[in-house]
Amino acid sequence: MTFTETKIKGLFLIEPKLWRDDRGYFYESYSKKAFDGAGIYADFVQDNQSLSQKGALRGLHAQRDPSAQGKLVRVIKGRVMDVAVDIRKNSSTYGEHVVVELNETNHNMFWVPAGFLHGFVTLEDDTIFAYKVTSLYDKASEIGVLWNDQDLNIDWGIDPSEVILSEKDKELSLFKDFISPF
Repeated sequence: MTFTETKIKGLFLIEPKLWRDDRGYFYESYSKKAFDGAGIYADFVQDNQSLSQKGALRGLHAQRDPSAQGKLVRVIKGRVMDVAVDIRKNSSTYGEHVVVELNETNHNMFWVPAGFLHGFVTLEDDTIFAYKVTSLYDKASEIGVLWNDQDLNIDWGIDPSEVILSEKDKELSLFKDFISPF
């Protein structure tokens, strides 16, 4: 695996090593030894998977302590634009974001530690998105910001008229009104 830290400290794009032959391919999607070697110490407690149609946008979400989550995200089928926003108050990159495309062809993964809002939008129908988390889901710990907040100015790579949101995600706060717990 190749670990590349993004412009924001703590966020890593991870490229797995693929072994291909006439049967297909094989790769390790997680190796504790490799992650520890890259300085990413994560104790995963749950794996999640979603199926979404083109335009489904899930985010921007996080959980506050004591249920703050680190996430290791990847795409099994289809493709997404994946976004992480730094909400660590003492960070020099507070409020900045990183956008990466994850898809079934590049097999890349994205490590999003606690202290970041996270979201993704699907760019193809029947996209399967999978992620490991370091803390269980806790509704009482949920926090979030509107996906299209003008202060964040995120380019999601899709026409905003194509975005499909949950009712919960339509009601998230603006970044200027958000008080980070990190």
